Amino acid sequence: MFSELTIPNRTIMTPGPVEAHPNVLRAMSSRILGQFDPAFLTIMDEVKEMIKVPFGTKNEQAFAIDGTSRSGLEAALIGLIEPGDKVLIPVYGRFAYLLGEISERAQAEVKYLEKDWSAPFEQSEIIQAIEEFQPKIVAMVHGETANGQMQGLDKIGAACREKDIFFVVDMVATYGGVPIYVDDWKVDIAIAGTQKCVSVPSGMSLVTYNERVEKILTSRYQKELGLSKDVRNQNHISSNYLDLSQLQRYWNSERINHHTEATTMIYALHEGLRTMINEGIENVWARHELNDRAIIAGIKAMGLDFYGDMDTKMPTVTPILIPEDAQDGEDIRKMLLNVFGIEIASSFGDLKGKVWRIGNMGYSSRRENVLQVLGALEAALIYYGAKINKGEAVKAALELYSV
Repeated sequence: MFSELTIPNRTIMTPGPVEAHPNVLRAMSSRILGQFDPAFLTIMDEVKEMIKVPFGTKNEQAFAIDGTSRSGLEAALIGLIEPGDKVLIPVYGRFAYLLGEISERAQAEVKYLEKDWSAPFEQSEIIQAIEEFQPKIVAMVHGETANGQMQGLDKIGAACREKDIFFVVDMVATYGGVPIYVDDWKVDIAIAGTQKCVSVPSGMSLVTYNERVEKILTSRYQKELGLSKDVRNQNHISSNYLDLSQLQRYWNSERINHHTEATTMIYALHEGLRTMINEGIENVWARHELNDRAIIAGIKAMGLDFYGDMDTKMPTVTPILIPEDAQDGEDIRKMLLNVFGIEIASSFGDLKGKVWRIGNMGYSSRRENVLQVLGALEAALIYYGAKINKGEAVKAALELYSV
């Protein structure tokens, strides 16, 4: 006999996943509809329109892909890349290397423009690399969760458009948490996910792309053999499951039978987006910014330091340098989880063991969560003998909230 499923209470303050909004959880318990039921198709059409709002776009194409954020990144890149295409990847954190790995597997010629992880690039550096390398695609990350840094994009997008270069941007960690302007920044295809600021469980990726991308996808369209033997294409996209040219036709009026939709995830996405949009997207950005300032105030009041350039830190992730007198940073994280029921994150690569990361995303971005994580972190640091300013963290955050 197996025991009944028991889930412990947690306050999740990581850079993803985050706590699902109660509206989302209620929606996921709704009855199943068939994927071509008219009622479900109406839900899909509403989701398409709502996806566009946090992206800041009027693109016709905006929809969800079944799979985590990585599925959207892979779908975007393999939809554009043909063997031998040149792809420029500016790297200032972990997840740019993922874009490069996907591009390499698609048989692209990849050039990495690398720097230390403490800050993003000056846009002029990337524009100069574009001039030198002359790529078909520039692919980069808007907000790097590994270090909490956020890259400016407007000048890069303009430079790419002038040279007819495709600009592909990972907006997974910023979508819904900070202002995004896909159209104004001349981003050709943008990718996000459900598990961060949308406050939906991990399991879907969100994409939007313009007519330039759609033209490429249309030229590579191939309908699978089980549906037709007539629409064949020697230059078809290498994946069937992640074929944007087919997925687009599933989400649009043609409604090709590409896959069996994860209907409950679409319900969840609908409610996550609806809740966000009804709050007011500018109000959502302001909430994240306020809670970010409170986290920063509390960490500073304790006497701890931050990793990276604070001028380019994104509001959704705060990287904290683990104090040398705190013994093992993982012991403190374990105490936060096992004693206080609060989860924060470590980091990756050279930052692993040196940096903690507090997430500030979606439904987790709430005043009570901020105060809890600050109080618990202070208590754990004191328990493990770190020399910090006692009793100051929560007070500093409260003073900020009272303004």
